[in-house]
Amino acid sequence: MKRSILLFLIFLLLVQIGCIAGVRYSPDEIKDFPPAIQERIRDGEVVTGMTLQQVRYAWGEPTYVNVLPPAEGGKYSEEWVYTKMLVFKTRLIFVDGKLTEIITNEPGVMRSETRRAQ
Repeated sequence: MKRSILLFLIFLLLVQIGCIAGVRYSPDEIKDFPPAIQERIRDGEVVTGMTLQQVRYAWGEPTYVNVLPPAEGGKYSEEWVYTKMLVFKTRLIFVDGKLTEIITNEPGVMRSETRRAQ
């Protein structure tokens, strides 16, 4: 009985954490983005071409950020890493403030078709 109650309380805690992390922006904050980007943000999707802020609105804060050596032409580049359940990792590479590459081992993050931000 105690184990069931403990599992239930852990479940409730996880649900609460998920709800808190779910709201990352207000509609007013994304209203000036192109409609296709607004839709991606609402759907929690990221695509190459998105800005740092657009990705933050779509996925929230990364687990950690690495500053990378300058990209071609000396452009600033960084890597955002998102981890889930200590097993899945998605790396987002930004060059000059734009998402240029998505590298992941998480099922469902990458779709079979290549999509770019509009």
